[in-house]
Amino acid sequence: MNIRTLLIDKAIAAMVAAGLPEDTNPAVTQSTRPQFGDYQINGAMGAAKKLKSNPRELAQKIIDNLDLADIAEKTEIAGPGFINIHLKPAFLSASLKAANEDEKLAVSPHTTAQKVVVDYSSPNLAKEMHVGHLRSTIIGDAVVRALEFRGDEVVRQNHMGDWGTQFGMLIAHLEDQINQGVDLESVALADLETFYRDAKKRFDDEEGFADKARNYVVKLQGGDAHCEKLWKLFIATSVKHSEEVYKRLNVTLTQDDIMAESAYNSELANIIALLKDKDIAVESNGAQVVFLDELANKDGEPSVFIVQKSGGGFLYATTDLAACDYRSNKLGADRILIFVDARQSLHFNQVELTARKAGLLRDETSYEFCPFGTMMGEDGKPFKTRTGGTVKLADLLEESITRASAKLAERESDLSDEERSEIARKVGIGAVKYADLSKHRTSDYIFNWDTMLSFEGATAPYLQYAYTRVRSIFRKSGIDAGSLTADVAINEPQEKALALKLLQLEEVLDLMISEATPHVLCGYLYELASLYMTFYEACPVLKEGVEPSVRDSRLVLCNLVAKTLKSGLDLLGIEVMEQM
Repeated sequence: MNIRTLLIDKAIAAMVAAGLPEDTNPAVTQSTRPQFGDYQINGAMGAAKKLKSNPRELAQKIIDNLDLADIAEKTEIAGPGFINIHLKPAFLSASLKAANEDEKLAVSPHTTAQKVVVDYSSPNLAKEMHVGHLRSTIIGDAVVRALEFRGDEVVRQNHMGDWGTQFGMLIAHLEDQINQGVDLESVALADLETFYRDAKKRFDDEEGFADKARNYVVKLQGGDAHCEKLWKLFIATSVKHSEEVYKRLNVTLTQDDIMAESAYNSELANIIALLKDKDIAVESNGAQVVFLDELANKDGEPSVFIVQKSGGGFLYATTDLAACDYRSNKLGADRILIFVDARQSLHFNQVELTARKAGLLRDETSYEFCPFGTMMGEDGKPFKTRTGGTVKLADLLEESITRASAKLAERESDLSDEERSEIARKVGIGAVKYADLSKHRTSDYIFNWDTMLSFEGATAPYLQYAYTRVRSIFRKSGIDAGSLTADVAINEPQEKALALKLLQLEEVLDLMISEATPHVLCGYLYELASLYMTFYEACPVLKEGVEPSVRDSRLVLCNLVAKTLKSGLDLLGIEVMEQM
């Protein structure tokens, strides 16, 4: 249930009945102070300014037409025209009961489901995945999970880099390795970085190798069977590396989601022909170029967007335009979300403008470039190894698990070594993901091991531990959480604060989905866990002398907190455990 949406609908109806225009913004917000109600309708002030009328009088007209009999126990005008809404405890209780009994916690599916294409992760298959791929992969996956949770049809697109000049170099090197009897799986590509470095060294230093590599590029693009066989062998092994990282990282991408650059090869010539036929692309110094006045610089010079090189070769630009056509016109996407480093903003602005002009993007398709900031080291520079090299993503995750294991070893526990190892894995991976996802998508952030692995503050270990604390109540009581049918009685302020937060999950998911910002869900879960701790200290649950009806009511709240934490963390791709 989305209480805010319900109140918006009610407020709009009241405003129209009061004679206000239908497009008047009701400005419904959550109240930040209990004395001012649970929600506020603040639209009277904006409407009064436009109509040059008294905002308090307008607020009273809205209240006179506001049908909240089943929802609110009191509405009141405050200040210059705020309308404070105090929700009924009975309404909250019924809403909590519905959430507790529903698999999706009463989060309703979208009224009209959309088809959403989400382009994320997109590693270059010439190299192993590194920390630069982390943000695209986990931010995209969290948004994908939330979209599916709300009932949208999601098409995952892993736009892997599997084409281009470097692959001629790589397959030439691969051919020589195989001819020397090297086993591909166990040796040649055991370390993609080393393999790439060795091939590049030969390209730079070895006589004749560069010419062979360039010739192989031409042959590969021309469909040569031998080169294509070597290329496919290299790609298959590279994809296997990526899939191992995805599994360790607990993201939902599979091999079926790969729609790599090479998938668009057959369409690239047609894209260029279309752009030329519509006079969108013109020849400039032998290349095909789109000049975009919409992105002109301060001197009025149009932005230059090259879609085909002078030698006839295609670029990322051409492939991205073909991807627009496929996703919008062939798949019929309502939304296209692309999670890419913020430094590519200009490129994707150019892509959208060109694609719209050419009809490669339908008007009905929303094209949403979702940039993200950079993971920084303690020195404030992009995260690197101590020697200044690229940090492999697999190594980062392994180190986090090792550090989590050391942290857990400091805590008293009667768990077995196997159980502790599994918990360390969940804590280590969860810590990396939450530390990243909890920051605004567009922000750079400092990567800090001590902060992210702490059991205090807004971290994955804190939330995972909060979940285990709630679950421990049911182990201690011997009560099956699934058997609880009691109504929730909201008598204490801590109970009401917790109840309101529990019922805001759908609001949070809607915001996360609309703006592609998982940090809002991270913040919500931390606030929920913190409110639970306050509730637990102020409202005894299993303490001797607590009435059974009160105990059961509070146990229902506890159970719903646990379910919400687990569901929310799952949407972030973070696992929980029953004990720590």
